[in-house]
Amino acid sequence: MVAVVGPTASGKSDLGVALALALGGQVVNADSMQLYRGMDVGTAKLTAQERRGVPHHLLDIWEVTETASVADYQEQARTLVDTLRGEGVAPLLVGGSGLYVRAVLDALEFPGTDPDVRTRLEAELEEQGAGVLHARLAAVDPAAAAAILPSNGRRVVRALEVVEITGGSFTATLPEHRDVYPSVQIGLDVPRPELDRRIDVRVERMWAAGLVDEVRRLLEVGLREGRTASRALGYAQVIRFLDGEIGEQQALEDTQRATRRFARRQDTWFRRDPRVVWLPYDAADLLDRALAAATR
Repeated sequence: MVAVVGPTASGKSDLGVALALALGGQVVNADSMQLYRGMDVGTAKLTAQERRGVPHHLLDIWEVTETASVADYQEQARTLVDTLRGEGVAPLLVGGSGLYVRAVLDALEFPGTDPDVRTRLEAELEEQGAGVLHARLAAVDPAAAAAILPSNGRRVVRALEVVEITGGSFTATLPEHRDVYPSVQIGLDVPRPELDRRIDVRVERMWAAGLVDEVRRLLEVGLREGRTASRALGYAQVIRFLDGEIGEQQALEDTQRATRRFARRQDTWFRRDPRVVWLPYDAADLLDRALAAATR
C-alpha cells in the first residue's frame, strides 16, 4: 500500500486523490482531526468535488465530544485496509498525523488506558500546568520527555499514564520501524519559507470560508467538552476569541503561528523515518514520480 505523508499544507490530499485515480485505489484518512464529524473548514477536508469521485474512508467517524484514541483508529483502519486489499483495491493512506500513519503501517501495540489514572493526571494538568507534568515525565522517562514538547499537555498526560500503567517507558511503545504491510511512503518536501507562506494563506482562507461559524455550530453540540477536538489548531484559538479572551485578528495570527510550529514537528517526525521517499511538492512531473515510487 501507499502512504502520502508530510507537513500540513504541503499538498498531500490532492496527491492522494491523483494517485488513487491512477492506481484505481481509495483514500484512507490518516489525519487525526479529520476523524471528527463537523470539523471541516478548520481541518481542510476535501469537498466532494475535490475528491473527484474517489471514495474517502475514516472521515467523520467521531463526535467532537469523544477523546481521540489511536488504538481505536488502528483497529478500524487495519480492518478497512485488509478489506480493500482483499477486494483488489489499493488503499492510499493520506495524512500528516505521524503516529496514526505508523499505527497502520507498523507493528505497534498501544497500552490500554486507566480511567482513574487518566482523570487524576488531567486534573493535575489543569491545576499545575503542562510544564510541571513534563518535568515529572523527564524524571521517569527522559527519552519521552525529550520527544514531547513541554506545552503539549495531552501527550504528556498520556506518556505519564503509560509509564504508570505499564511500569515501563512510554517510548518503548514506539519500537523501530517494522512493516505490517508492504508499503511505500511518499513525502512532500516543501522549503520552510514556502511552507510558512502556504500555511498563512490557508489559515486566512479558512477564516474567509467560515471557520468561526463552524466553531459556533460545534460548540452547540459539545465541542468545549471534547478533550481532543477543542484543542485542535484553529478551533482552540477561535474558542478563545468567542469567549472574549482575545480579538479575532489575534486568534487568526495565533492559529498561523501554532500551525507553523506544528508543521515543523510533523516534518521532523517523518524525516526520522528512512522509508519515506521525499519528492518536491511543486515538481511538474510529481504524479509520475509518485507513481514510479509507488510501483517500484
